[in-house]
Amino acid sequence: MTTPPAEGAHLSRRRLLGAVLAAGVVLIAEPTAVTAHAADGDVTLTAGGISLLASLGGRLAIRDAAGVTRSAGSKFQVKDQLTGIHLSTGGTPALATLPDGTPAIRMDYTFDAAAGPTTVTGWFSVTTGHARLEWRITGATTLLPDGFLFSRAIQAPTAPDDYIAITEWVRDSGGGIPYEETAGVAHTSTWGSLHGLFLLDRSRQAWTNSTWIHAPGTADAAGGWTSRADFFFSETRPSATATIGRGVELGLELTTDREFNLYDVLGEPMQLTALVANGGAARSAELELSVRDFSGTQLVSTTVTGSIAAADTWQHTFTVPAPAAGIVFAEVVVRSTGDEAFARTNLATLEPFTYQAGTDSMFGIANYPWLQRPSADAVLDLWQRVGISLVRIAYDGGPGLPPAAFDARGMRHNIELQPSLDATDTEAAAWAADKLAVALAAGAGRFEVGNELNRPFNTGTAAQSYLDKALRPVFDRRAAIGATVKLMNNGLAGMDKPWVENFVAAGGWDLIDAFAYHPGRGNFTPDYIPSGDDWSTGSSGTYWNFYGGLKQLKSLMAQHGPKEIWLTEAYAPTKPNSWWHDTYRHAAENVLLSLALAKAEGVTCVCWYQFHDSVLGMPQVADPDNVEYHYGLMNRDLSPKPSLLAYATAARVLDRATFRGWLTFPDPQTFGLWFDTPDGPAVVLWNRADGYILNTAGQRTDWHFPAPEAWVDPWPTKTLLTVTADNTARELDAIGRSRQLPLSQGRSTLTLDGAPRVFYGLTPLAGPDGVNTLAGCCDA
Repeated sequence: MTTPPAEGAHLSRRRLLGAVLAAGVVLIAEPTAVTAHAADGDVTLTAGGISLLASLGGRLAIRDAAGVTRSAGSKFQVKDQLTGIHLSTGGTPALATLPDGTPAIRMDYTFDAAAGPTTVTGWFSVTTGHARLEWRITGATTLLPDGFLFSRAIQAPTAPDDYIAITEWVRDSGGGIPYEETAGVAHTSTWGSLHGLFLLDRSRQAWTNSTWIHAPGTADAAGGWTSRADFFFSETRPSATATIGRGVELGLELTTDREFNLYDVLGEPMQLTALVANGGAARSAELELSVRDFSGTQLVSTTVTGSIAAADTWQHTFTVPAPAAGIVFAEVVVRSTGDEAFARTNLATLEPFTYQAGTDSMFGIANYPWLQRPSADAVLDLWQRVGISLVRIAYDGGPGLPPAAFDARGMRHNIELQPSLDATDTEAAAWAADKLAVALAAGAGRFEVGNELNRPFNTGTAAQSYLDKALRPVFDRRAAIGATVKLMNNGLAGMDKPWVENFVAAGGWDLIDAFAYHPGRGNFTPDYIPSGDDWSTGSSGTYWNFYGGLKQLKSLMAQHGPKEIWLTEAYAPTKPNSWWHDTYRHAAENVLLSLALAKAEGVTCVCWYQFHDSVLGMPQVADPDNVEYHYGLMNRDLSPKPSLLAYATAARVLDRATFRGWLTFPDPQTFGLWFDTPDGPAVVLWNRADGYILNTAGQRTDWHFPAPEAWVDPWPTKTLLTVTADNTARELDAIGRSRQLPLSQGRSTLTLDGAPRVFYGLTPLAGPDGVNTLAGCCDA
């Protein structure tokens, strides 16, 4: 799906401070003296709790207070877009001073001739518990600053190293909801009670391993680039270490006593812990907690006070009264002497549920579980708890978990692999043979041959090359070896009717067992069907709709024959304060309605994209302007979005449901879906008096929209519908909160608006010519 351009950078006060720190000003309380020594080619710098030892050959060792080496490395890597990767071949250390007179180690690295004019000079210094590492790089204009890395090997750790994103919450100057920004990335190590971390402004986990840390460079005004990293020893959490080490006055991190902040028992009290870090002088501070539920009811508003020593932390645990069901939104603010910081998280209740649809389940996830926090088992436990029964991509050696992990849990799995449409016929045949073998080895139920290869959208021009270079070679190879794995076309970006028509005309329809596409959706409700057939494909075009495309596909299938329908990526992205994307509340409503509509239309499987807010390679690194980052059912901090509860609600309601038909009402703006379930008829009702276009209120500027908080009801028009009901009548909202319906003489009056709700205990009536309704809705 195409996305709008990124908005301008959001520069907070702390970001401004971070810019100062990046220039080399690091504020540490109670600094100790720095001593320096050089002899026999070795140079040593020592401060309280830390020392650096640099040696001939480029070796740099970081040692703790006892002189024990904890990290050692000797090389720097650069990458040139023409000549490739180059590693330093040696280095010579010397005792030097920084411009402010601070003792430093200078390391002049050597490279072989293939590196051309590349020069790398390291400048290393220490303060209390802290080492400042800086590399200045010059060379050809073809050097790629994103390809810089430095080597290090952690000595005798007592736990695996980790990659931790450091974030801060900011309030949008344009109005709307707050969001997180990146304040750095930490590569952490552990030696018993002692912790160490390399802190960088940015660094890719995917380009970091036990030997190398990715340290991208920034351009210098005088030419060349600089890579920087800070190393800290500490005994506290990485977020607090970053706050204290960089001298930020106040930092705040929230945690709970449950994985994913999810509780099993309705009404169970929740524990929310605030960790305050103080990067300045000793001070008193106050912590203010505010908690609201999905209806906006304030459950908690309380303030506590405490004292924090210089360069230290203060921890306080609040007890949060859980709602009877659903989700609560917590914000904690810490204030002291004119400075403040805040943080948010969500806590939710989701009771266990036994799903029984088995292989008939429609509920899947669109990508592999590559973010396996706090563990792979915990993630799979949660997947199965919310009803996910299939993963779109799983194969040995691929990202995420291997097929065996899903087999052990009875979860189905498919595969999607990307071909090149520029391949020669020989290359295409070889790719088909290789990847079909991968699919078969994985035990994939279906092989989705490619992903979003229908560009330019809505033109159909790529259909023939896709058939020639991708699908037909796989189809032919499958026939040649007698394989039975089912084939899907590449998951189309949007329901691309011209592409499908050209695909059919070229003979593609008979080569697939299932049809895959991605119903990308902008600020339209899921049931929106654009008028006409000429849907615009721009970054805010009507082409990006859910139900209109699905109905269009069903119409094409009526002409050319039925196939399984797979929505291999379905979305409800929550990019903050963007009118084209869902608010957190709309996202939950749209998850439920999208899944209900898919069930009603006989979709075989909906693979939701994706599970966590994050991007592969930089997990949990806050990125407010990147749409791809915001597609998750879960927040960056692993807490649930309302969308997660909506997915679980749909999975539970529709687990063994059979669609009976649409419901018709006297009010043409009231809509309903009728399902038969083991719990009796379930009907999904909503009203479109407020239209199909979302996020139209308020002052929109460019892509900015001041989004309301998740607990704010966005639907002004309430429509009453009185129907026959029995004493079991109840209502489920989008996030699964249940309430009994009030009855009067066997009837109940429902309040409907643009949010879909599920109702039990009503009486659907099958009418002539397929016109169905609810008993009592048309009575005088």
